[in-house]
Amino acid sequence: MPKTHAAVPELASLLDGSSAGELIPELARHGLQQLIELELAAFLGADWHERTEERLGHRNGYRPRTLTTQVGDLALQIPKLRAGSFLPSILEPRRRVDQALYAVIMEAYIGGVSTRKVDALVAALGSQSGISKSQVSRICQEIDQQVQAFLSRPLESSGYAYIYLDATYLKGRLGKAQQVCSRAVVVAMGVNEDGRRELLGLKVGDSETETFWAEFIAHLKERGLGGVRLVISDAHTGLTKAIRRQLQGSIWQRCRVHFARNLLQCVPKAHQGMVTAALRSVFAQESAEEIASRWDDLAASLAERFPKAAALMHGAKEDVLAFRPFPRDHWRKIWSTNLLERVNEEIKRRTRVVGIFPNDPAITRLVGAVLLEQHEHWQLEGRRMFSAESMATIPELGDTPALQDAGPR
Repeated sequence: MPKTHAAVPELASLLDGSSAGELIPELARHGLQQLIELELAAFLGADWHERTEERLGHRNGYRPRTLTTQVGDLALQIPKLRAGSFLPSILEPRRRVDQALYAVIMEAYIGGVSTRKVDALVAALGSQSGISKSQVSRICQEIDQQVQAFLSRPLESSGYAYIYLDATYLKGRLGKAQQVCSRAVVVAMGVNEDGRRELLGLKVGDSETETFWAEFIAHLKERGLGGVRLVISDAHTGLTKAIRRQLQGSIWQRCRVHFARNLLQCVPKAHQGMVTAALRSVFAQESAEEIASRWDDLAASLAERFPKAAALMHGAKEDVLAFRPFPRDHWRKIWSTNLLERVNEEIKRRTRVVGIFPNDPAITRLVGAVLLEQHEHWQLEGRRMFSAESMATIPELGDTPALQDAGPR
């Protein structure tokens, strides 16, 4: 076994407080170095100066390698072999998002983004050593392959009863002039027949036009998207038109959270708290009939003082309450886009450090890596959003009057 006591005096000298900030990095470096030595011993089948019949090779010195961690850059010594090579598993990239950020940093540098912003990116990663262009080339190639494989994979589920569609906006450079523009990043999430969430796709474009959304949904259908019963989204005109054309026969659920914001715009600020509480009481009812009745009562109570708000409620009733024919225990998760909004919040958090992307492929790379990481987490977690039994009770299109001839308006 490696001699674990060799660095004890050196570590002990850091405990007197005279070297503030050095103890934790040194402990991390020492621990990782020991792990490397242990892994090498297992790889060779023998430790230092150990004579065994199982030995598969011999050591031949060390080469330096810097590892970026949350406690800073750690200078490690990587063993060399007389024949062959050895790379400790701890040095292999483990997180796609970190790799993507490395690639974005160098693309930003090559694309002319200011040095100050590049330095901010490096600091956010906890590294002061920078990243070489050869590393960027290798990382970009690997990340792009993984992200594109994920975004183009066949959608093998027999059906996605619920589909969530939403967009977020990031800043990127566009055209030869490299002008900074707002870029629409649209994401689709589905719930398969087993009640499990899947992130289905991603697209970057100029704005949320009908054509843009239609191309995105059409691509999902080409990959196997089917069996859609309910589409949950906001009321963006381009999106609703695309849903009507591309997902005919499915029901559109207008996000209640987005609708509430629209409703409050029709009410003076002094009365918004009262209207918000009253609207929440609609969704607190236990049955579909009670929800519809409470909705009508609220609209009637607003008619005299806030006619615009009442008109909005009358016109949006069927869209905002489209969830009613579906299983009761699904309601809270299908009457808004909150589940997908949480994914968008994570995208914003991960991309905030970048600020301005050098191009659309850089956006696709980083956001795609975030989605892939989240998707794999859901799969490994194994938790269902809805039980498979409750998914089987979702009514077929046309089974109830409420589901007939419905769709985005």
